Amino acid sequence: MSDPAPGRIRFPVVGVLMMLCIGNVYAWSVFRKPLEKAYGWTSEQATIPFQVSIAVFAAAMVFAGRWQDRSGPRPVAMLGGVLIGIGFVLAGLFGSNLYAMILAFGVVAGCGMGGAYVTPLATTIKWWPDRRGLLAGVVVMGMGAGSILGGMGGPHLINAIGVLPTLIVFGVVFGTVITIGGSFLRNPPADYRPPGFSAPSTDRRAPPPRRDFEPSEMMKTSSFYLIWFAFLIGSSVGLMVISQASPIGQEMAGLSPEIAGGAVLVLGIFNGLGRPSFGAISDRIGRKRALILAFAIELIALVLVLPRVSDFASLALGVSLIGFSFGGFLSVMPSLTADYFGTKNVGLNYAWVYCAWGTAGVLGPMVGVKVKGNWPMAFQILAVSVVAGMILLSALRPPRAPAATPAPESRPR
Repeated sequence: MSDPAPGRIRFPVVGVLMMLCIGNVYAWSVFRKPLEKAYGWTSEQATIPFQVSIAVFAAAMVFAGRWQDRSGPRPVAMLGGVLIGIGFVLAGLFGSNLYAMILAFGVVAGCGMGGAYVTPLATTIKWWPDRRGLLAGVVVMGMGAGSILGGMGGPHLINAIGVLPTLIVFGVVFGTVITIGGSFLRNPPADYRPPGFSAPSTDRRAPPPRRDFEPSEMMKTSSFYLIWFAFLIGSSVGLMVISQASPIGQEMAGLSPEIAGGAVLVLGIFNGLGRPSFGAISDRIGRKRALILAFAIELIALVLVLPRVSDFASLALGVSLIGFSFGGFLSVMPSLTADYFGTKNVGLNYAWVYCAWGTAGVLGPMVGVKVKGNWPMAFQILAVSVVAGMILLSALRPPRAPAATPAPESRPR
């Protein structure tokens, strides 16, 4: 058939723009210290809004995924943009109160992030079955790059106008961009394939299911749980190091906060680069092998590099390896979900898989807090978990598709 949308490249482009805005949730650390200084919060208190936003983000994706699979991505994405804008603005207006900040940034903006994240990703996966891994990686790269933009621009804006007004500016700009971007999203025709494309899956070990899995059917397969726990482990390792990179450098190598913070910037760059890189790798060698490679890189960092941190160079190398592999999990998992369980319900199906990332947002940083500066012990714990993750992936096999049942005819929305 002829390609009904030769301009399908606009969907990943719009997705990147939306993700650049959503990714500023990772830049929360630039607000933490100013909030502590301005309102006397402890570091634990100032971290709560971020932790709540991550948990709500993942939970909201489940509802957003179900809605977008039924009604199309446009209304879900636009509402997500509106909620992000409102959440940031409310945080700027009332954020001097910790509970108001948790509600505004953590709950309202977190709900918006769930809707705005799943829609461009699912849309791109449906329009690009021939480059599913690469284009999904490009879209989620915007999420990582957003933290760099916020991390670089946020401090300058805070110094110029203050911490709470900066949140208002972020809300107006990001909310507007995401809402407008969401208005351009739409699903392709049912069973869309670009001209000349015949292989629905690039993973040699994952032939396409005979039909699309409903979420309830997916969660009855062992494949789902192997994927979920592998994602949990890979993300926990990444989020622990991301959340503690600066303290690791200060405590292990005696670096100043400013120099240790430079390693965080390097980590963000490699986190972004890892997403399209692993997406392209997974298109070539298969999703499972790509994820095992990501685990292997994490293991090298945890066993050979991070325990020997003694200066900025060794710190930057260790966190860069972790950031690069962490980006790989975020780029390959959406495509793996589509490969194994089909694209019809990929919004909701991946939302359930993505809950592993939300859980990791609590467990990963918790490891860093519990070890109380004993970083070699933390690295050992994480290394053991990585080995367990590699074993889980080695056992992963394509799910047995449920018996086919008649489904109502779908149409593009």
